[in-house]
Amino acid sequence: MNNELRRTKIDERTGIEYHLEGDYYLPNLSIPKQEKITLNKYGRMRLNYLKEYKKADYTTMLMNGTLNMHLKEIQETADNKVQQIISELKAKSNLTEDMKNTDVLCWVGTMNSIKAQAEEIVFSELIYV
Repeated sequence: MNNELRRTKIDERTGIEYHLEGDYYLPNLSIPKQEKITLNKYGRMRLNYLKEYKKADYTTMLMNGTLNMHLKEIQETADNKVQQIISELKAKSNLTEDMKNTDVLCWVGTMNSIKAQAEEIVFSELIYV
């Protein structure tokens, strides 16, 4: 069969299949189906970090179909780690539930500080690496 009449061909060196469109052979590439997930704050931050600073890793995971699984794992780990750190810091700061009723502003300020500390730790250990 004449090469000009063939609609598809496989590159023996790379193993990639091509199809004829007009005068050009285009590769038959597709991204595998991925599980649909809803990203929370940490998942979105990791996705943006990968897109902006780790383009090769982002592209590789996207093409392999592992991006959503990676983001889901990161956000679950980050959620758990933040909660764990908050619990530990609360215990170290002697913050009690009684303070909610007696000194609300102190309690809220301390909790906001604790949450910010916990998130900074998670950002540096999980999100921005």
